[in-house]
Amino acid sequence: MVLDYRLDTETEALRTMVREFANEVVRPQIGAFYEADEFPTAIVRQMGELGLFGLPIPEEYGGSGGDYFTLCVALEELARVDSSIAITLEAGVSLGAMPIFRFGTPAQKKEWLPRLCAGEALGAFGLTEAGGGSDAGSTRTTARLEDGQWVVNGSKAFITNSGTDLTELVTVTAVTGTRPDGGKEISAIIVPSGTPGFVVGQRYSKVGWNASDTRELSFTDVRVPAENLVGDRGRGYAQFLSILDEGRIAIAALAVGLAQGCVDESVKYAAEREAFGSPIGRNQAIQFMIADMEVRASTARLAYYRAAERMLRGEPFKREAAIAKLYSSEMAMENARYATQVHGGYGFMNEFPVARFYRDAKILEIGEGTSEVQRMLIARSLGVGA
Repeated sequence: MVLDYRLDTETEALRTMVREFANEVVRPQIGAFYEADEFPTAIVRQMGELGLFGLPIPEEYGGSGGDYFTLCVALEELARVDSSIAITLEAGVSLGAMPIFRFGTPAQKKEWLPRLCAGEALGAFGLTEAGGGSDAGSTRTTARLEDGQWVVNGSKAFITNSGTDLTELVTVTAVTGTRPDGGKEISAIIVPSGTPGFVVGQRYSKVGWNASDTRELSFTDVRVPAENLVGDRGRGYAQFLSILDEGRIAIAALAVGLAQGCVDESVKYAAEREAFGSPIGRNQAIQFMIADMEVRASTARLAYYRAAERMLRGEPFKREAAIAKLYSSEMAMENARYATQVHGGYGFMNEFPVARFYRDAKILEIGEGTSEVQRMLIARSLGVGA
């Protein structure tokens, strides 16, 4: 059997729609938001109106009834123009809505998913803590049951979509007890925005993703109903790991979009920019750089397609997701470097998209599992160091 990675008619129509939205709506505005370090609320609402936040969620919960791959296609097209917008969608779906969809109670799904799918509200996931990084097992935030309520105390760091005008909830991992083996019992709990004792910090001053929202959160005797527990008690960490496997495919798709955006901008610039009496695209050195960029983007796309294919078939995909995330993020960084070189001095100017791409690419090798963590997962899947 020959594998066929051509998109079906419906998914191709989605790609076209998102590409047009990215070029006609996002491209003309996003530079100003990026420079002002401002969250583009109106653009995000428009994405909600297009149904992008509900792509992998069934229609009964207000979604579009698609699958996770359709989300990846949308992320790739958005990231070809801007990664701040793309990560807002990725985090809103993968980290905001999916934990409730995958593990929430019927009541939680009914309460939260319709607004999240419509883009009328954003959700966030509070896992990372200062000093913890990829070691989520080092969670220090606690939650204890008291009079039918969870009392949450602690803090979280680097949380995307946690303080926008649209944010209505953060699902927080917290230590809720001790396991029989003596380890930490970690559970996931929904904390609605505005709950007394829940304080959202100022926006971080970041190297990239400047038009996205990232903040530190603190919880001081924050009380929420016992029914805000997401999934089974003590399964919060395991739930997040499964969510993270899916999210790595989405981040890979975003990275491919950035890598392809570097190709797009470089091809255009090589045709327009003249040096020594002719377009620089006639120089073999430029041709080779752009050709190498296209090879990297195309290969990375195949990697995330393969991971998504296994996921949708219900087959194990952890290793494939790690491969896709590792390769695509590192190739996005490499393409951003090449694209900046092609643009010369203009590539160092923030008014040019490739300057944003360069600033945005590095976090792809860190967020949702560093490159080192991906290599560890791949090696262990091969039986090395297990």
